[in-house]
Amino acid sequence: MSQPLTVSLRILDKEYQVACPPEERYNLEEAARHLDATMRDIRNRGKVIGLERIAVMAALNISHEMLISKRQQQQLSGEQQQQINELNQRLDQALARQQE
Repeated sequence: MSQPLTVSLRILDKEYQVACPPEERYNLEEAARHLDATMRDIRNRGKVIGLERIAVMAALNISHEMLISKRQQQQLSGEQQQQINELNQRLDQALARQQE
């Protein structure tokens, strides 16, 4: 197992030091960029004031995005499973006709 490294992240003009495995550095930095962009967007709209409230709204927005994405993936998986089942039925029918 590799030693964790400390990554410096800048989110809404504040610096944070976070430890993570070296192989996860890119994902952590990408997540921080996404969080920073979401928080800046909320702050720039001017309807939410205060770092804590902005952070909570950003967390809610990102959680919502994640849940929608997860549901879409599950729906695709269900559709793909349905297609596989239909193909299996067609194969069963074709094999049954061959045996007649």
